[in-house]
Amino acid sequence: MSLSSSLLFSAISVTIFLVLFSYRVDSQPVLDSDEQESAYRVLESVNSEVPWRALFPGDLCSSAPHGVVCEFFEEQNDAVEVHITELSFGFVSDYSPNPPCTADSTINPLLYAFKHLRKIFFYKCFTGAQVSVPDFSVYGSSLEEISFVENPSLTGVLGGKLGNSTSLRRLVLTGTNVSGEIPVGLGDLVNLEQITLSRNKFSGEVALNFSKLKQLKLLDLSENGFEGEVPESIGGLTELLKVDLSENQFSGKIPESLKNLKNLEFLDLGYNHFANFGIPLFLAEMPRLREVHLSGNFLGGQIPEIWKSLRGIQGIGLSGTGLVGNIPASMGFFLRNLSFIGLDNNLLEGTVPEEFGSLESVNEMNLENNKLRGKLPFSPKFAAKMGEKLKLQGNPELCVDEGLRSAKIRGSLGNLKLCRHPYGPSQSLFVGGISVQKASHLLMFLGFLFLLP
Repeated sequence: MSLSSSLLFSAISVTIFLVLFSYRVDSQPVLDSDEQESAYRVLESVNSEVPWRALFPGDLCSSAPHGVVCEFFEEQNDAVEVHITELSFGFVSDYSPNPPCTADSTINPLLYAFKHLRKIFFYKCFTGAQVSVPDFSVYGSSLEEISFVENPSLTGVLGGKLGNSTSLRRLVLTGTNVSGEIPVGLGDLVNLEQITLSRNKFSGEVALNFSKLKQLKLLDLSENGFEGEVPESIGGLTELLKVDLSENQFSGKIPESLKNLKNLEFLDLGYNHFANFGIPLFLAEMPRLREVHLSGNFLGGQIPEIWKSLRGIQGIGLSGTGLVGNIPASMGFFLRNLSFIGLDNNLLEGTVPEEFGSLESVNEMNLENNKLRGKLPFSPKFAAKMGEKLKLQGNPELCVDEGLRSAKIRGSLGNLKLCRHPYGPSQSLFVGGISVQKASHLLMFLGFLFLLP
């Protein structure tokens, strides 16, 4: 092909591209004027100090604030329309610079005009005058996410306001004054993957049947006023990764059905009124647990030998649970990934196991206010790393050796007395389900039997 022919072909190609591009730009659907006006009104109700119309005078789906998102929809007659599908308000970070809210933010009734809305998100928007919980049922089955985070002036009840939002995947109400009971109809929203209703004013029994919520991965009802027993149906949600029911008034026994949650990584039932007659043994049947918090419930009993099955545990909270007896050496032997352990404010006695001095990954250890005694097994290096996160106060019979005392480590070590006896804690290295100390006693006993005539 000659140079002139090549140039002619290139010119024709560019012309065709420009024509097609111009056609696509000219034919691109624009946001309906009524929907655009509704968006302006909602933006102005969230922050009236910003001149939204002047800053964004054109089609909002072509140029809009960060929190306004549009999508294209193909209608039955092959026509393509554009609608607003996400509204996110309240500055979160530089990575998600949503339109900022002001102290007098309100919810404009035109919020209900967006019939294709999939996500609604408000962060620290309602902090002044009271604002009622919106009626989400008007969105039908389009809504996939509802998030209201840190909105203390949001009030009202949730009952009857979710409708049949069968597409809803995330429901987040945290840090509000929403009250009442959880609506029973929530159990019919089968596509839910997250229910976070923490730090609100909810109360009453949780009468919700969770059995249909097979997709649920996160359940957080913490810091409310819920009472009564925890529904056994939670144990059927095998996709759950996190359960947080802490700081409520739940009572009765911890449901044994929780042992079916084989994928669960985080369990917090702390600071309720559970009376379980000991730490649940079924925890050993939950192999993926990374954190378990049961503090503030009167469980009683001794610490069970279940830690061989929970080697991946990183956090254990058993503060103020009425525990008695010794701390098992197996905790220190098996829990090599442990970062936090809280055994304070119990009735534990005996020495601190020698194996606890080898927990290299631990960042905080709280053994305060027990009846522990004897020499601590910690090296100066271990104690220096822990500093004030090694909490030992309230155990008057604990003591430190001269090496720890001379190291002048910060924290509660400096308040412990110096050991006067040459011996320290018993060497109870945990091997194969029995301590070395017990094994030696057994061998001595068998030797004695062998010598008998």
